[in-house]
Amino acid sequence: MAKVLVVDDEKMIVKGIRFSLLQDQYEVDCAYDGEEAVEMAKKTEYDVVLLDIMLPKMDGMQVCQTIREFSNMPIIMLTAKGDDMDKILGLEYGADDYITKPFNILEVKARIKAIMRRSQSSRVVQEKEDSRDIVTGDLRLDPQGRRLFILGNEINVTAREFDLLELLVMHPNKVYSREELLNLIWGYEYPGDVRTVDVHIRRLREKIEANPSEPKYVFTKWGVGYYYKE
Repeated sequence: MAKVLVVDDEKMIVKGIRFSLLQDQYEVDCAYDGEEAVEMAKKTEYDVVLLDIMLPKMDGMQVCQTIREFSNMPIIMLTAKGDDMDKILGLEYGADDYITKPFNILEVKARIKAIMRRSQSSRVVQEKEDSRDIVTGDLRLDPQGRRLFILGNEINVTAREFDLLELLVMHPNKVYSREELLNLIWGYEYPGDVRTVDVHIRRLREKIEANPSEPKYVFTKWGVGYYYKE
């Protein structure tokens, strides 16, 4: 049974989401402030976290950033703000997706199912493929454990960041357009735009490159897209 953590200080919203998810046989935990959400995420590995931005004690951005320090569990931000910058900022803090309020509960369910479907597909592919680590330069990727190491030190990356790097590393010198990466990593049903890819590439470079402005691994083909240089 999939586990979902719903975090929002508006109890009626939490009650509505929880009731609807329970009808679909999800196991649902609820938190009403940022600190409570972090503590619950430390104790339980959730399949999906629905996280509101405006929270007491710690806002959603801080919660997302804190969870990313110890877990790659998928996070969907809930925002009442329609400004694109708020959405991009949410992704920069490590969120995997976002939904703008007011939302339809059917949309919430669809996003949860999409993230879980991608996660399950990844596990199936990993079971079928050779599970040996991928070593290139100073990087070592553990596809089965979905872990990244640089010179033996583990680097904490989000699920999408790992997927991006794995795809690029497995196809060295192949240039992927931002549209291709958006479709391959996020899926055709993803409503976001290509700036989502730019944000994740920038975050990935900050984690794996000694000097992100002079990359050693992930390069930009200006006007085309991104590629991994073997």
